[in-house]
Amino acid sequence: MFASCADPSTLEGLNWLACYLTSGKHMAFYQSFLVVLALLAITAPAALLFGFGGAMAARSRIWPLRMVGRAYTAMVRGIPDIVFFLFVPVAMDQGFEWLRHKVKCPDWTDPVRQGSDFVVCPAAKLPLSTSPQWAHETYGFALAVLAFAVVFGAFAANVLYGAMRAVPRAQIETAEAYGMTPRQSFWRVLVPQMWIYALPGLSNLWMILIKATPLLFLLGVQDIVYWARELGGSKTSIFAYPHPDWRLYYFLGLLIFYLMLTRVSEAVLSRLTARLSHGQATLAGEAQRKAAQ
Repeated sequence: MFASCADPSTLEGLNWLACYLTSGKHMAFYQSFLVVLALLAITAPAALLFGFGGAMAARSRIWPLRMVGRAYTAMVRGIPDIVFFLFVPVAMDQGFEWLRHKVKCPDWTDPVRQGSDFVVCPAAKLPLSTSPQWAHETYGFALAVLAFAVVFGAFAANVLYGAMRAVPRAQIETAEAYGMTPRQSFWRVLVPQMWIYALPGLSNLWMILIKATPLLFLLGVQDIVYWARELGGSKTSIFAYPHPDWRLYYFLGLLIFYLMLTRVSEAVLSRLTARLSHGQATLAGEAQRKAAQ
């Protein structure tokens, strides 16, 4: 990065360390922290959307839709997460390419499945071989987000389904007595009040999602775990910056990062719980009322 770093073999002490920590690979390492934060920022609302749809489907009066909702939550919750993280990106990638293959290459006569290989025409590949590197990285990241959203959406669906059932039935009956339709009572009474019951479970899911982000490197995304292992491994004199095995220090840095992220999450969730508890017939709501007297 700096002109003085052009020849690392001539550097010593703090100058060597400064150049080492500002090398190109370390810049990619620092950017990978943003990748993790972006994954959390995108996956959390996406998983909540999947979960809300699954919860609504599970309590639907339409039998096929209800079975789909219950099967989704039961299937995903019953399969190990790592299996789903490895299966969903591959399945979705091949599914997208198969659809593009049917549209762009209708005259293709060879079978798509050739033994253990999945072969489509070059025009159907995602991304195209001529696409820039950022397109490949973005596509891999999008598949990773989809995998996380599907898995954690199933857990969120179970939490939201229970929260909907926890809202006192008297609230719904009162809304119906005032002339509200089932749709109106659902959106105006049930949904606003269910969040306080869902928040403890959703908080746990958020913490689990944070701990699951190191699985990104299994999906081919160069995240902080990938770079910590890559940079921390011992480097011989053939490398620009030779050093012994420093993985302990890199992973200690990741430990501090995750602890800080967890601490910030706890503070935010605590304030959100206090806000949602205001005026609610819960233990936290009762404590707020007594404190205000």
